[in-house]
Amino acid sequence: MTISTQCGIICVILGVMYKMKPKEKPHYVNNAEFSQAVVTYVSHARMCKEAGKDKPIVPNYIAECFLKIAEGLSHKANFVRYTYREEMVMDAVENCLKAIENYNLEAATRSGKPNAFAYFTQITWYAFLRRIQREKRQQDIKLKYIAEAGIENFIDLSEEDAQGDYSNVLPFVDVLRQRIDVVKTADADFKEYAKEEKKRKRRAVNVDSDLTDHFVD
Repeated sequence: MTISTQCGIICVILGVMYKMKPKEKPHYVNNAEFSQAVVTYVSHARMCKEAGKDKPIVPNYIAECFLKIAEGLSHKANFVRYTYREEMVMDAVENCLKAIENYNLEAATRSGKPNAFAYFTQITWYAFLRRIQREKRQQDIKLKYIAEAGIENFIDLSEEDAQGDYSNVLPFVDVLRQRIDVVKTADADFKEYAKEEKKRKRRAVNVDSDLTDHFVD
């Protein structure tokens, strides 16, 4: 199958999905039905808690909606290219399951009706951002480790390369060193800022405020 044929098939699929009605889309969630299910569950869970009973299990329908919300958001341009998109989705579902008991049944909305979809979409969004931050920190740690251990030790050279020609390897080494330098610079700047911030707060505590203007003669 040629590239042009593949592109044509993808365009057809996207065109069909674009023309789909909302209810026909794979990650569609009916907000009214979903919100009512959440309200019913939260109300029941709180009654059980007050009665000293075990917390009820979250219904499959609500859990499936959490998954659909996370999957739908993960396909947005902001997140779809991340290689750990599946981990982002699972983090979001876990966060939604943990947060359902905190859903505010009295929360005001424009329509006057519960809007659980917006609430859990926001939780999903922040779960994605936390996962991205964690992955970035892990990547930075790996780069630092490679830099300290020596980049060359992590490159598997063939016998031909080892005997002389490093032309294919050097550009990669240079790019990697540049990225490591960027990480080091950012870390140094942050540490310096943190030190200055601590000094500033310490000075603010030690200096007496001038309250003269607040006294009445």
